[in-house]
Amino acid sequence: MRTGSIFPAAAGLLAGSTSATRFFVTSYAGTITTLDLVEGKLETVTSTTACGAKPSWLDLDYSNSLIYCLDEAWDEPTGAITSFSIDKNGSLTDLESASLVGGPVSIAEFGADNKGLAIASYAGSGVNVVSRTLEGGVELVQNETYTLEQPGPIPDRQDVPHPHEAILDPTAKFILVPDLGADLVRVFQADAETLELTPIAPLEVPPASGPRHGAFKAVGNKTYFWVVTELSNVVLGYEVSYKADNTLGFTELFSISTHGDDSTLPETAAGGEIALSPDGKFLLVSSRLEDSLTIPNFDPSNSTEIVSDPMITFSIDDATGSLKKVQEFPAGGRVPRHFSISADGTQVAVGLQADGRVVIIGRDVQTGKLTDFIASADVPGEVNAVIFYEDNHAKRGKKCTRKY
Repeated sequence: MRTGSIFPAAAGLLAGSTSATRFFVTSYAGTITTLDLVEGKLETVTSTTACGAKPSWLDLDYSNSLIYCLDEAWDEPTGAITSFSIDKNGSLTDLESASLVGGPVSIAEFGADNKGLAIASYAGSGVNVVSRTLEGGVELVQNETYTLEQPGPIPDRQDVPHPHEAILDPTAKFILVPDLGADLVRVFQADAETLELTPIAPLEVPPASGPRHGAFKAVGNKTYFWVVTELSNVVLGYEVSYKADNTLGFTELFSISTHGDDSTLPETAAGGEIALSPDGKFLLVSSRLEDSLTIPNFDPSNSTEIVSDPMITFSIDDATGSLKKVQEFPAGGRVPRHFSISADGTQVAVGLQADGRVVIIGRDVQTGKLTDFIASADVPGEVNAVIFYEDNHAKRGKKCTRKY
């Protein structure tokens, strides 16, 4: 195992911030928590338990002051989606709920005016489609479940299909769903008006990969798709072709370690999240269950170092889709299950499942490197998602005013 501290200096552990930023955080303790970052301090504003017992994912409709929460509902036959209105002070009021295939863990917006939500259900081996309204109404309009003829190469993790994320492609015509249990990325044609998802030929990944999450980039006449795998802890790179019969083709470009080099990783290492930077120049990946780094404690009165998993940043070659490692940086603790990047690219919010902590990390937009820990906050339970309260659609050049 690689162990070491690569944090630059304890003195910069909590760098100051002059602007206020709001975040929403889910935890398996059953809460959605609102946090405010003000002058370098991350403070709890309010919390609600109205999402259900095991909140797992958040989707923000900024223009209508709405947020949608998934309840993974462990060991239950069904999960749920609940809509909330967002008050000016950050408090949430629950509006409507709809039942889903059990174990929902990810949402992708799609359809005309983003009125549709494609939802991957891990435990229930399924995919759901929910129609939403301007007022926060939610209605299940489609669900599909899948089976395996026999368990996969890692039977204790691949006993059944496990859809782990829903992803909208750059043309907004296809939904892709990495399926950890089936070693597939399921592909669907997405009807923008009816919201119907029609399955087409999937992307088959190497056996025992366990595809978890993915990210797209369209540049010029090329489209690239990268998949981070949980079981083999690699990043798979593909070039995507759009065919005349309205299907997708995938040409494998490479398979590299989540660290982008030949370093030896612990057997427990598991790929986590993957995301494209807002300017499209960098790809960020988290790796979990390594315990490979240490950083100074966020509490200046506590001399005990914090064990951390890594965040890895890659630059992207637009001509080939290849990745070059730029940096490895501590995630701020253990098991960075999820992270999100601010629309201007200057901050990364990381949810640390094993530590019950949210960490905000500064980021240099020009170099792509993470720079310092801006703030941290403890959140009860296993933190599994953290998002910025900002209009990502508008700031990324995709102004989205809901009309549905």
